Amino acid sequence: MKKSLLVVCSVALLSASAAQADPILFSAVLTGAAEAEPTGSPGLGFALVSYDPTQHMMGVLAGFQGLTSPTAAAHIHCCIDPPGTAGVATPVPTFPGFPSGVTTGFYTQSFNLTDASSYNPAFLTANGGDPVAAELSLTQGLASGRAYFNIHTALFPAGEIRGFLTAVNGPSAIPEPTSFALLGSGLLGAVVVRRWRQRKG
Repeated sequence: MKKSLLVVCSVALLSASAAQADPILFSAVLTGAAEAEPTGSPGLGFALVSYDPTQHMMGVLAGFQGLTSPTAAAHIHCCIDPPGTAGVATPVPTFPGFPSGVTTGFYTQSFNLTDASSYNPAFLTANGGDPVAAELSLTQGLASGRAYFNIHTALFPAGEIRGFLTAVNGPSAIPEPTSFALLGSGLLGAVVVRRWRQRKG
């Protein structure tokens, strides 16, 4: 059963990567042992996150099975070094449309990172209320391995299974460090220009 979950996720990843032009890809295996306070859960999950810097789109694909109690929420948390805990970066109380009240499920969704609704309001506020700055913070967290995917359940409201997202190997999936630095510089420049215009206008 665990193998079938990974096979389904792998096929979906290949399909998603074929449909997009050179997204930056991140993945995580979700386990109870990876929680900050290990839960002992037999549940297993897998998360794939794609980021298209030209379209400012983030794709989320996840599968899970064998949880000890029904799902209550799921998010990406950012930004902290493993094995710490961080606040929720993505929508609250949960990803829109994430399977609720189940112990096995599958999820796929796309988010426009220029839209404020793609973030937890607290994460947005921490980044000056600006989606461009929030995008920069979240994508830097992903690139540095400081963001994690967490599935919360009735028995484990703080999280039953989670995994820190790391870059997927492959020349078309992972940008050169200089490419990500240029992307960061571009996003930072956009933040400065937007704030300057707001103050001037």
